[in-house]
Amino acid sequence: MKFLISAALAGLLLLSGCANMAPANPTASADAGTPRSSSRAPTLPAGNLSPIQARNTAARGGVAPLTAPADLWERIRLGFAMPELDSDLVRDREQWYASRPDYIFRMTERSRKYLFHIVEELERRNMPTELALLPFIESAFNPQAVSSAKAAGMWQFMPATGKYFELKQNVFRDDRRDVLASTRAALDYLQKLYGMFGDWHLALAAYNWGEGSVGRAIAKNQRAGVGTTYLDLNMPMETRFYVPKLQAVKNIVARPQDFNAQLPLIENHPYFDSVTITRDIDVALAAKLAEVPLEDFKALNPSLNKPVILAAGTPQILLPWDNATRFQRNLEAYSSRLASWTVWVAPSTMKVADAAKRAGMSEAELRNVNNIPPRMLIRAGSTLLVPRYAHHENDVTERIADNGQVAFAPEVVLRRTVVKAGKHESVASIAKRYRQTPASVAEWNKVSASAAFKAGQQVVLFLPVQPRAMAKAKTATRVVAKATPRARPAKAPATKVARR
Repeated sequence: MKFLISAALAGLLLLSGCANMAPANPTASADAGTPRSSSRAPTLPAGNLSPIQARNTAARGGVAPLTAPADLWERIRLGFAMPELDSDLVRDREQWYASRPDYIFRMTERSRKYLFHIVEELERRNMPTELALLPFIESAFNPQAVSSAKAAGMWQFMPATGKYFELKQNVFRDDRRDVLASTRAALDYLQKLYGMFGDWHLALAAYNWGEGSVGRAIAKNQRAGVGTTYLDLNMPMETRFYVPKLQAVKNIVARPQDFNAQLPLIENHPYFDSVTITRDIDVALAAKLAEVPLEDFKALNPSLNKPVILAAGTPQILLPWDNATRFQRNLEAYSSRLASWTVWVAPSTMKVADAAKRAGMSEAELRNVNNIPPRMLIRAGSTLLVPRYAHHENDVTERIADNGQVAFAPEVVLRRTVVKAGKHESVASIAKRYRQTPASVAEWNKVSASAAFKAGQQVVLFLPVQPRAMAKAKTATRVVAKATPRARPAKAPATKVARR
């Protein structure tokens, strides 16, 4: 029996060896029944032959290499899949970056915390890995970056766009800065734009300029009978430079030696790990338990707006890969209070001093921790961060953690007032008479602070309404309303008021 099994195995090995070996005679046929003929011409593939490119293998479902790329930069190069853009603007941006090697090094060094996760997500979605370089263009990989147009995070989401892609923005956190959430939203948006335009360059233009603007520019070119590629469209200068910037960074990553650039070593390994938290915990304490410098902790968790992490709203934190286990071990051994802050909802509109007194803290501290501007009242329903005392056992609820907002009302109501200037009146004399600053009077009247007024000229002022006058006005209104009889009018009104 053993002999038969051995013989069968030997036969299988012989057959498998033959399947992988070329015949000794190049004219030999693979089919034993076909007669050999030295005159038979070999069958060659039609068309021009092209070399096999060392790219788009593991990430694109082809034959995976036996060894992983040595570093993350090589992994990114293997996933390049977007069409090359060759223009004068690309060369201009190449020179700009190449002349600033220190800037490139600082920017790429900052990216090491986030780049591996982005590449992983791109490969999982089968998207070009050039897109991992887009935060270089958007924010220089600074998750705390805020533009003049109020775009925030390393992917630079505008508030409305962020809400559309389910990025929470409240008084406790801003997910436009969150590493995981903002990356998910950015790739969702880019996939959506690519589905709309079928072209990565146009998708990137829409990411910068807006999908509606790109769509209108394409339609305009179609009506004019001209091209509709990225280079053909009439775009703002910022968008015109946008893809060339990305192409320039891509070229530098692909061939750093050609641009005298030094890329820091970024290992092809996760930088951070996600850790679940189940109780509210102070940011400083979380960093301490993880044995991570506070600055590094905030860099990995940049969405947090307050000194406490609310577990109901932020159920996971990011920690350096080797520190995640330390955090869990130290947390289990920690027996003191985790959070020294909680949330208090203002029951009515009140002064900051009154709210601070009820919360058991100084007015200055309440203003500082909740970013309350001067001369403002706290409106009813506002969620304020206040000290958490021993009798506060419950953590903040999910409803408050996810939707907490703070609203203010002016402490002093200003009313627009018009006065007439007297002879030899100036901005300074009017300001002095009405106890306002010359700068304010000048701004209200669109003149310089040293300007003079003509006699009888109308001067606009915004003067505070006296509380006593406001109370009298409200009382008079209530009396009139009470004294007015509810009688049906004898005639229909002569005019009709349109409803909005």
